[in-house]
Amino acid sequence: MKSKQVLEMTDKELQNKLNELKSELFFLRFKNATNQLTNPMVLVETRRDIARVKTVIRQREIARAKNDGNKG
Repeated sequence: MKSKQVLEMTDKELQNKLNELKSELFFLRFKNATNQLTNPMVLVETRRDIARVKTVIRQREIARAKNDGNKG
């Protein structure tokens, strides 16, 4: 997943994507532990995608807090 795609998502879509990626990572770890995972780089990519989504969520939280602070 590209950063541009993540930035274009709404907050609700980001939360859904985060949950989806976390569950995918959970199952990938099981596959890796039982040697059924053919490409271990999928684990790395999934963790990076989770980090991207969390980063965008946090950036938006900070921006909202800043805007709320300026109003009051």
